[in-house]
Amino acid sequence: MTSGRWRPLLDGALAEAATVRGGRVVSYIPALASADPGLLAVAMVAPDGEADAAGDRNVFFPLMSAAKPFVYALALAEHGFAKVQEHVGTEPSGAPFDSTVVRGGSGTPFNAMTNIGAIVTTSLVRGGVLEFLGRCAGRPLEVDAAVLDSQRRTGDRNKALAYLAHGHGSLVGDPAEVVDRYFTQCAARVTVTDLARMAATLAGGGKLPGTGERLIEARVARTVLAVMTTCGMYQASGAWLVHAGLPAKSGVSGCLAAALPGRLGIAAYSPPVDEHGNSVRAMAACAYLAQRLDLHLLDVPG
Repeated sequence: MTSGRWRPLLDGALAEAATVRGGRVVSYIPALASADPGLLAVAMVAPDGEADAAGDRNVFFPLMSAAKPFVYALALAEHGFAKVQEHVGTEPSGAPFDSTVVRGGSGTPFNAMTNIGAIVTTSLVRGGVLEFLGRCAGRPLEVDAAVLDSQRRTGDRNKALAYLAHGHGSLVGDPAEVVDRYFTQCAARVTVTDLARMAATLAGGGKLPGTGERLIEARVARTVLAVMTTCGMYQASGAWLVHAGLPAKSGVSGCLAAALPGRLGIAAYSPPVDEHGNSVRAMAACAYLAQRLDLHLLDVPG
């Protein structure tokens, strides 16, 4: 259900974000390089289904790394925390999202929010990722064929990460097949409202907003949000937590999903990203809403 009462807040977030300069549209994935840098959208969805969006709300974009929390949730649901922990950890890496850095001794990725960690969690999931992403969004999702083809043609580093993880023993299965599944989930396309509903599913403890359908176990949703809090914004995760105080995950297409447990899912989209791969204007829009609505995770209630 649409909430007109949120419109002034959303318009304020757009106005704040529009003043932010900097960032660049990514060029290493050709299908993303042509995105209009002026696009800007923001949405909010509550666990009870109340929702609204503003700006370029009907524009589709690929999830890219914003798919990672949900694939991690699937891996946890299928295997349990202890088993997944044998393959991928929960600690910040302090390295870029596409780094080859792994944990000393075990050789496993630091966390599931990095590319190598997400490729490993993809290897643990038996299938049905696109269907699951669609269930969290509240509707079936399609794959952006151009983005998928671009990744297949230019994604040599991610292919190398898959073989590296396989060499360390953390990736399960054929590296070439696994990385292609990883490319496919990254290419799933959504609107800003879809992404906010996905964030609200996590915020609601794993229940689909509005219907209450259980999609993710509450403990799994909590674990995913915890890793998003410490690792979801890569090397900017600490600064983001101080400033906005929300578990969040970015994607290099320019999207950002943020969730406050029990209260709200937020999403924003604007293609220019900073050196860490985080959208500069999406961060500004989400931080504006967090501050206006007192959403900081560590604020004292009341």
